[in-house]
Amino acid sequence: QVQLVESGGGSVQAGDSLRLSCAASGRTPPRFCMGWFRQAPGKEREFVATVTWSGNYKYYADSVKGRFAISRDNSKNTADLQMDSLKPEDTGVYYCVACNDGVGGRWAHEYDYWGQGTQVTVSS
Repeated sequence: QVQLVESGGGSVQAGDSLRLSCAASGRTPPRFCMGWFRQAPGKEREFVATVTWSGNYKYYADSVKGRFAISRDNSKNTADLQMDSLKPEDTGVYYCVACNDGVGGRWAHEYDYWGQGTQVTVSS
């Protein structure tokens, strides 16, 4: 099993930045993708960003493109999400995800492991 632990959430003002971190531990696959989803109150969980094992390919939801940046450090089994120019609509619980394959997409079913989530609140 793989355990994912998120950190870095908090409450900020619109326009501020936050950096989320995710640490993977346990029996990690030889090559695994990592990513982030989020869920706002009363809404369905939605894709935010994903990065391949190599780190060469990164894919973002249109709503965060240009403002968020995902990165990973395979030597530490970590993935970060740098969030800039935050908006109130970015508020939600952010979940770190990982998949057994080296590449993941925008659908929740593509991911095999989920963290417990970390709260991000952006006020106007």
